[in-house]
Amino acid sequence: MSSQEIRSLLAPANTQQAYSKASIFLNSTFHSFEDLNCLQRDVAQAQQRRDELETRLALSQSRINVLTAETRVAVESYRHSAQELSLKRHTLADELASLSQDFVSSLSDVDPSPTLLEDIETLHRNLKELKSVKEYVQIIKHALNLSESAVQQISASSSISNDSVTHFRSLRAFVTGVSDVCSGVTSESNGDRLGLVAFLERLQETTWSGMKTVLSNTLLSAAEKLEWPMTIRYSSVPPEDRVAFEASFCNLLELQNIGETLSHNDTKTRSEKDGLYPLETLVQPLSLRFKYHFEGNRQTNQLHKPEWYFTHVLNAVTDHQNFMESVVQRLLSSTKYKSFNAWHEFTLLLFPLLSRKLRHTVPSMFLHPSLLAHTIYQALSFDAALSEEGFTTMDTSARDTFESSQWPGVADIILGKKEWFEAWIDGEKKFAEDQYHEIISTPDAWQIAECEVEKQASELQTTNSARRISALVEQVTDRYSPLPNFTQRTRFLISVQLPILELYHGRILSSLDAFETLSSALVRAVPGALGVNLGGKEDTSVNVETRSLTSGVAGVQRLCKALLSANYMEICMETWGEEVFFLELWTEINMRASLRARVQGNPLLPDPEVEESPLGHETIFEELINHYRKLSVRAQDMIVQQVCAEVEGSLRPHLTATTSNPNSSTDPGQDEVAISQTLLAPIALLSTHLTYIRTTLPQSTITLLYRRIASRLSEHIMQRQILYRGNVSVREAREVQAECELWVETSQGGLAGALGAGRNRVEAPWSKLLEAGRLIAAEGPVWDKAVDFTYGSGSEREWEVAMVETTGFSELSREEVGRILRRRNTE
Repeated sequence: MSSQEIRSLLAPANTQQAYSKASIFLNSTFHSFEDLNCLQRDVAQAQQRRDELETRLALSQSRINVLTAETRVAVESYRHSAQELSLKRHTLADELASLSQDFVSSLSDVDPSPTLLEDIETLHRNLKELKSVKEYVQIIKHALNLSESAVQQISASSSISNDSVTHFRSLRAFVTGVSDVCSGVTSESNGDRLGLVAFLERLQETTWSGMKTVLSNTLLSAAEKLEWPMTIRYSSVPPEDRVAFEASFCNLLELQNIGETLSHNDTKTRSEKDGLYPLETLVQPLSLRFKYHFEGNRQTNQLHKPEWYFTHVLNAVTDHQNFMESVVQRLLSSTKYKSFNAWHEFTLLLFPLLSRKLRHTVPSMFLHPSLLAHTIYQALSFDAALSEEGFTTMDTSARDTFESSQWPGVADIILGKKEWFEAWIDGEKKFAEDQYHEIISTPDAWQIAECEVEKQASELQTTNSARRISALVEQVTDRYSPLPNFTQRTRFLISVQLPILELYHGRILSSLDAFETLSSALVRAVPGALGVNLGGKEDTSVNVETRSLTSGVAGVQRLCKALLSANYMEICMETWGEEVFFLELWTEINMRASLRARVQGNPLLPDPEVEESPLGHETIFEELINHYRKLSVRAQDMIVQQVCAEVEGSLRPHLTATTSNPNSSTDPGQDEVAISQTLLAPIALLSTHLTYIRTTLPQSTITLLYRRIASRLSEHIMQRQILYRGNVSVREAREVQAECELWVETSQGGLAGALGAGRNRVEAPWSKLLEAGRLIAAEGPVWDKAVDFTYGSGSEREWEVAMVETTGFSELSREEVGRILRRRNTE
C-alpha cells in the first residue's frame, strides 16, 4: 500500500459528505408521509450498523498502532544499515583510488616512471614483434638462399633445360605459398598488401633477370668474338666461335621458353624493350653506342640533326639484315619461335633507342616549330623506309600489342600524343600562312607567268601567285601524306591545307569586288556608285585615278589575271581530287562515322553523306572547285562587260554622228563607200582587246568570251545603227554593210586564227549584224527577192531558204527582217 493510500485512510471522516449522502438517501427512500411508518425500523438498522462499524474501527485502530510501532522499529534498523553501507562505500572508494594511483601510465605527467604492468605488457609486445621479425627474416633468408642457388645453378649449367631451373621453381613455389597465406592480410600502416609479399615477388623477378643476365653475358662474350656489333661475316668466323655463339644463343631461347611456361598465367604488360632474349642481348652494345653518340656531349648529338640518329639506326638495321636472315633465323627455326622473323624482331628492339631519344628531345622543340616539323618528317621518312623494306610486327613478339595489324611507326610516339600533335599542326599552319602571305606580297605575284609544260594545268597561262599557291598546297600534301592515320590526315587537311585555298579564293574575290566597285565601265551599270560625292558633284579626281587602273587593256588585264588564277586553281584541284591519296582519304571519310562527324558542317568540304551513294562522283575538293568555278564565271562576265562597255562607249560618237547627220561622210563617188573616221577608235579598241585576250587566255576561254562579246556588240550595233535609225539611202546602206563587214574583219585580225576553222567561226557571233547589213544594202533582184519573200504569202521554210540565198544567213526573224527592210529609202 502506498503512503498516499495510508494518509487517505488515516484522515478523519468528512461529516459534510456524510450529511449529504444521508440527505440523498432520505429523499430517495421516503417520498410521502405514509413512508415514514418504516422510519423507526430504518433508524434501528442504522444504529445497529453504526455499532458494528465502531467496533471494527476500534479493532482497526489497535492494529494500526501495532503496525506503526513495528514499522518505526524496522525503519530505524534500515537507517543504521544504510549508514554502515555508506561508510563502507567511502572506504572502498579510498582503497580504489589508492590502487589506481599505483597503476598510473608511464606517459602521465605526474609520474613518468612505468608501472610493472606496463613493463610486462611492453615485454610481451616486444616478444611478439621479435617473433614476427624472426619469421620474416627466416622467410627472406630462405628466399634469398633460393634466389642465389637459382643463379648459381644457371651459371653452372652448360646446357639449359628444365633441370637447370629447379631452384627457381622452388623459389617460385615458396613465393606463391607465402602469397597465398598472406592473401587478405593488409598492412596496418597504409592498408595495402604486406610488404613481404611485394618484396618476394620483386626478388623472384630479380632472380630471373639475374639468370637471364648470366646467359646474356655468355652470349655477349661469344658475340664479341664474332666482332659484334660490327657487320659480321659469319662464314669467316672460326667453327669453335660459331658453336659457342649458337649454344649461348639457344640457351637464352630455352630459358625464355621455360620462363613463358612458368608464367603462363601471369598478366604482365609487355614493355617496348621486351622481345626474344638473345636479340635483346645483341641490342645492348648497339644501345650503348647510340647513347655514346646521341645522348652525350659529342658533336653528333645535335638537336637540329634528327636525321643523324634515324640514319644511324637505319644503318644498323640494314648492316645486320643479312646476319639476322641467314644465321639467326636458322637458329630460330629449330625452336618454338620459328614463326618469328629474326630481322623484324631485331629491328623492333631497336625502336626503344629512338623512342627514348624523341621523348627526351621533343618537348624542347615546341619553341622551334620548324625543328619539330623536321623531326616528324624524319620520323615519317624512317617509317616509310622500313615499310618499303617490308617491315611488319605481325611476325614478331609484338604482334598482339597493337590494336590493328598495321604498325603505327616511330612517328606515332610524337603524333600519338595529342599535345605534341597539336603543336605540330599549329606550327605547320603558321608556316603555311606565312608562306601564303609572302607569295601574295611579292611584286610579281599577279604577273602572268611563263607557260611551262609541267602537267595538265600548265597548258594555260596563269599568274605567278597561282602557280606558287599550287606548289605550296602540293608541298603541304607532301608533308602530311606519309601520315598512317586517316584521322590525322583529315585534321591536317582541314586545319592547314583547305584554309590556304580559301584564303586565295578570298583574295581573288576581293580583287574582283574592288574592280567592280572602281570600274568606270561598271559605274554606268550602277549609277551613283562612284564619282558622285555628297554634294552631287562629280568626283573627277577619283575617276581619273581609277580609270587608269580599270579601263582599257589594263583593266581587262587585271580581270584576265583573276580569271587565269581561278581557272588554274580549279584545274589543279580537279587533278588533286583524282589522285590516289585524296581518293583514299575521301573514301575513308565516307566509311568512318568519326571522320564524317569531323567534316560535316565544314563549308569547304562536300557533304560526306552524298558520297555514300554508289552513284556519287564528287572528290574531296568538289566544294572548293565550285567556289573557284564561280569566280571564273564572274571574271568572264566582268571581262565581257568591260570590253563591251568600253567599245560601246567609244562607238557612241560614231552612232551619234551617223544618226544626227546622215550626209557627214565624204562622198567620193556614187559607187565608192567611205568608212567614217569616228568608227576607227572603237574598231581599234575591239582589236586591241581581242588581241590581248588571244595572247593571254586558253583557246576554250577565248572562244567563249569572243562569242559573248561579239553577240552583245552585234546586237547593240544592229539596234542602234539599223533598227532604231531613220530611213537610209542606198549609199548609207552600203556604208552600214561595209561597217558590219569591218567588225568581222577586225575580229578575225584580232583573233589571228585562234578559233581555227577559218572565217566561219569568226562570223558566227556577228551573223545577225551581217545579215541585217546585207539586207539593208541589197539592190536589184536581190532586194526584190528579199522583199517579195518577206512580205509575200510564202511559207516560213521558203522564206528561210530565200534569206540564206540572199544574205548567206537566216538568224533574224521575219518580223525583224521586215523592220530592217523598211529602214531603206527606196526613192
